[in-house]
Amino acid sequence: MKNYTKYLMVTVKGACMGAADVIPGVSGGTIAFMTGIYEELIGSINAIDTYAVKMLFTGRLKAFWKHINGNFLVCVFAGILLSVLSLAKLMQFLLSTYPIHTWAFFFGLIVASSIFILRGVKDWNFKDVIFLAAGTVLGIVVCTLSPTQTPDGLWFIFLSGSIAICAMILPGISGSFILLILGKYEYIMNAIVDMDIAVLAVFATGAAAGILAFSKFLHWLLARYHRQTLVVLAGFIIGSLVKVWPWSNMEAIVRSQFSIPEGMPGTDVISEAMAEYTGLIDYHIAGAICFAIIGFALVTGIEMAGKALKSNARG
Repeated sequence: MKNYTKYLMVTVKGACMGAADVIPGVSGGTIAFMTGIYEELIGSINAIDTYAVKMLFTGRLKAFWKHINGNFLVCVFAGILLSVLSLAKLMQFLLSTYPIHTWAFFFGLIVASSIFILRGVKDWNFKDVIFLAAGTVLGIVVCTLSPTQTPDGLWFIFLSGSIAICAMILPGISGSFILLILGKYEYIMNAIVDMDIAVLAVFATGAAAGILAFSKFLHWLLARYHRQTLVVLAGFIIGSLVKVWPWSNMEAIVRSQFSIPEGMPGTDVISEAMAEYTGLIDYHIAGAICFAIIGFALVTGIEMAGKALKSNARG
């Protein structure tokens, strides 16, 4: 029963990662980091190596499964897949209908997670501050890049999957935002909603190739430069706040306020609406504060529950 409970919790954490991964600006890696499964996830993915492949093809299935921590990986990715498939349409609805409240919730969530990560670093020194500043600057640079137009060919879908998955497991950088930069966020979201198997299969293949390659590099960093890596990752998380600031996307706010369809060309319509109705736009400041507090409280609750579970386990 204890193992079933453990793997159920891992699946729930995977589902939380999946929920974050469909939001541009929110990192599934951040969720893994703050729920305490990040290093085990990277280590398990890193275990899928030539030795594991040899065990698989020589029929040593039990040894192979144990080597790659198979139960853990299946639970994490089952949770991610379930969440992505079920929440893709909901996230599109929330971002288009309640953009301020949705971004405010994730703003509070990321602020809280960055605080708890920084609290885990003891005895700060000048080098730590430099690494934190560097991570923050890099996070800001990545999150302020402008989306571009790119081809829809399957080769580029494969490439997009391999690049985006690296960000999805990296705290502070959203894989969905990388897709946005690559001009493929809406394309992939539509493929999920429409169950376009060809596109999703190519994207998943690219993601598998990317995650196997990148996890080894990240595992190497954590093994040799653990403290510095954690501090830089915390900086990435702080830098990502510029993307989830609730009022950073005025176009989405105006669209939701005046029911301007998502498919309608934005520039002229949005500019006209903002010029004509600026005084009438409701910025939902009180609501944004409430949802930011809810996001902050959620992370705090998860952190406290995690500490209580560890304390009970020791007892």
